[in-house]
Amino acid sequence: MKLTIERTALLKSLTHVQSVVERRSTIPILSNVRIEASSAGQVRLTATDMDLAIVEEAAAAVTKAGATTTSAHTLYDIVRKLPEGSQLEFAPASADGRLVLRSGRAKYELPCLPVEDFPVMAEGELPYEFSLPAADLRRLIAKSRFAISTEETRYYLNGIYLHAAVSEGQGRLRAVATDGHRLARVDVALPDGAAGIPGVIVPRKAVGELAKLIEENDGAVAVALSESKIRFGLGGAMLTSKLIDGAFPDYERVIPSGNDKSLSVGNRELRDAVDRVSTISTEKSRAVKLMLGSGSVTLQATSPDAGSASEEIEASYAAGGFEIGFNSRYLLDILQQIEGDTAQLMLADAGSPTVIRDRADATALYVLMPMRV
Repeated sequence: MKLTIERTALLKSLTHVQSVVERRSTIPILSNVRIEASSAGQVRLTATDMDLAIVEEAAAAVTKAGATTTSAHTLYDIVRKLPEGSQLEFAPASADGRLVLRSGRAKYELPCLPVEDFPVMAEGELPYEFSLPAADLRRLIAKSRFAISTEETRYYLNGIYLHAAVSEGQGRLRAVATDGHRLARVDVALPDGAAGIPGVIVPRKAVGELAKLIEENDGAVAVALSESKIRFGLGGAMLTSKLIDGAFPDYERVIPSGNDKSLSVGNRELRDAVDRVSTISTEKSRAVKLMLGSGSVTLQATSPDAGSASEEIEASYAAGGFEIGFNSRYLLDILQQIEGDTAQLMLADAGSPTVIRDRADATALYVLMPMRV
């Protein structure tokens, strides 16, 4: 294999590919990236952890086609530290079978493992196919991923539940995530071909890698899925992931419909006040109390060690006064997703879940469980 490639092009692809590779894999070949140069002037990089696989192509001047594997993180660190604008030359293997990499006066010889040992994650048949704008997929992920559970015992909550739904008579592609304390539900227009898809749970790691890929792409994302795997294709990259094999809970039952107390408050004002007052709350509970009164809401936090804090902000609230407590970090996570100027909280009582909406975006809904303060 012999090729020359510009550092920026290789670094962009390597950045995506190497993050899939586990740093402490017990199987040596899974620490490697597969590098394949074709006579068509492309170099293809592949990495996998056997649950998730990524393939990304970059343009290169290929003088001899071939393939090899070498440490993904070592190669990434080398390329990252080379000067901007550098040209990298992958030369034929050294006498002892090492990958030779040259850039200017620098030369590296990296150990390789046989290409034939590199595993291929079988996709199987992916019968459901559709495409959607990268901006829509970016929105689904950005507004729901914060609520993904990290608790491994309830593994079926360790991802985003992606499915087709109907809202106000319109077909929607919906993303839902919950960790039992808060829930995020986000809709976008249902793409052509997505109406019959099964509900699938996309794992947390796949969601994170996908978010990095679509961050710098504005085209269409091609999606293909079965009941066990999903594939996303965009630009020169393709991400394939196993799906979580489990049943996502009936989230509609968690969303209350009878909350009759409406609090409308400036989102920035509430967010900043929660952030300030929660400085006092204990590290374990992070509790903040909201005391609702006519035309205002007062935030309060107390701690045996740090003292107490309270702050009053203006709000639109006409129901009877009452108090409710929340985990301040969970509340802030939701308020940070709201893009409009006004946050609307629909409340019932101090022990029931609260519905939070963005006045400027009817397609996103959040539910937050209260806590005793």
